[in-house]
Amino acid sequence: MPCPTDPALPAAPSSAPPSEFDLIRRHFTRNARHTDLAVGDDAALVRARPGMQLAISTDMLVSGTHFFAGTDPEDLGWKTLAVNVSDLAAMGAEPRWAFLALALPAVDEAWIAAFARGLFACADAFGVDLAGGDTTRGPLNLSLTIVGEVPQGEAVTRAGARPGDDLWISGQPGLAALGLAALRGEVVLNDAGRRHCVAALQRPQPRLALGQALRGL
Repeated sequence: MPCPTDPALPAAPSSAPPSEFDLIRRHFTRNARHTDLAVGDDAALVRARPGMQLAISTDMLVSGTHFFAGTDPEDLGWKTLAVNVSDLAAMGAEPRWAFLALALPAVDEAWIAAFARGLFACADAFGVDLAGGDTTRGPLNLSLTIVGEVPQGEAVTRAGARPGDDLWISGQPGLAALGLAALRGEVVLNDAGRRHCVAALQRPQPRLALGQALRGL
């Protein structure tokens, strides 16, 4: 992260905002827990553990489509990773590596620092290494690919459902939708209810333990 041939946030004089490489070193470079070579080279080097399959998912969040332009950047950093972790949770996988691609309309270091805090808070909570990615200039767009591991043949897939099966639901469906409606002014909630529902929208909590407990069923 990044590819040095990309025309992304070009280097600038010392009086100008920091370059793409400065931003990556300052905000997105951390010690990796289970990555042989992470941020800073042309590609990451990772190794799957013996007996494991790789589970890979990508989600994109676009300003004005998936989040409001004024969304708190720390919440947005958490959510960008959490929605991908949730995909792995649904398959009973363990998240391991993430690759982040950012399009930024301008270099706003305070915004980037807050976004990185939220992203790494989520990464620390769920044991994910940020292993690479890219940055470029453009309308605010956040794309993240996550790679996880699941024991060979134990992934929980949608193909496992059969007619007549019971449907079990964890948590409380609809909280995030209600939070979105509250932010749009379509419903009025008391303060506690609003905080609870908006938190479900902005800080989703992937159900990793539940997904892994369902392996093999």
